[in-house]
Amino acid sequence: MRGAGEDGRLVFVSRHLPGDALDRLAKGAEVDLWEDDLPPPRAALLERTRGADGLVVMSTERVDAELLDACERLRVVATVSVGYDHVDVPELTARGIPFGNTPGVLTNATADITWALILAVARRVVEARDAVLEGKWVSWDPVFMLGKELAGAVIGIVGVGRIGEAVARRAAGFDMHVLGWSRSRREVPGVETVALDELLARSDVVSVNAALTAETHHLIGARELSLMKPDAILVNTARGPIVDQAALAEALGAHRIGGAGLDVTEVEPIPLDDPLLTLDNCVVLPHIGSATLVTRSRMARLAVDNVLAGLAGERLPNCVNPDVYA
Repeated sequence: MRGAGEDGRLVFVSRHLPGDALDRLAKGAEVDLWEDDLPPPRAALLERTRGADGLVVMSTERVDAELLDACERLRVVATVSVGYDHVDVPELTARGIPFGNTPGVLTNATADITWALILAVARRVVEARDAVLEGKWVSWDPVFMLGKELAGAVIGIVGVGRIGEAVARRAAGFDMHVLGWSRSRREVPGVETVALDELLARSDVVSVNAALTAETHHLIGARELSLMKPDAILVNTARGPIVDQAALAEALGAHRIGGAGLDVTEVEPIPLDDPLLTLDNCVVLPHIGSATLVTRSRMARLAVDNVLAGLAGERLPNCVNPDVYA
């Protein structure tokens, strides 16, 4: 527990936060911090949030009707993330509880990790490092670790929002032609808007940057993977369930596509016996897209800003469900 707060207002925070976010929050509320490095188990979450006026959660906590039923005093919920597929927003709206996320501040960090994965897979960086450690680098060889040239290639961006646009801007530095698809079919300068099937068929690199919704769940499945070039690369830094992971493992194992780079998986953490971890043409990271000190500190501050505004009866700076104010 941290801070005396005001008027007995209690905020449950489901994990340690970087920067000064917790200190700022403690000036406006009593803070009940989950001290463990791992997420609170469901039973503990239900118990610890029972008397909370506000919640600060991560993408690992499910905010649904069951949790809300247990939180009789709840006035505001904030997530330290842009995505909010872990939150039942209609249920919050029906109960008149504002909900905030943290858009904008993680755009560049996530675009950077997207390009880190593109380069790692295209130039076989992880595989090459392993070759050094295993003593397989015995001489310079003109056919050793040949990778994929990116200059002048085609990149297709699935989901041309803030992050997708940032990925596209970085592609310009590689002199790549950029294709884009989004459900809204929004036009973006420098991006050729095409249908999803055309994007998959034409792209040398496919970057998934869409939000996870009912419509985008398994948006990239066996059929879509079959449309891709046999040497194409798929990168996903959005949400794991947008890609059918079993279909991806099969396509990679059969070399029907060239490689994949994943910062997100359908189950997180990915099980150590998952077939993807046995493949040389797949690089898996532990969901670190926004993991810079600057970005995570900004995300924490935005989440705290949302909660403090909600406790004060003010409009949230980044409100996902503005209908609560109607």
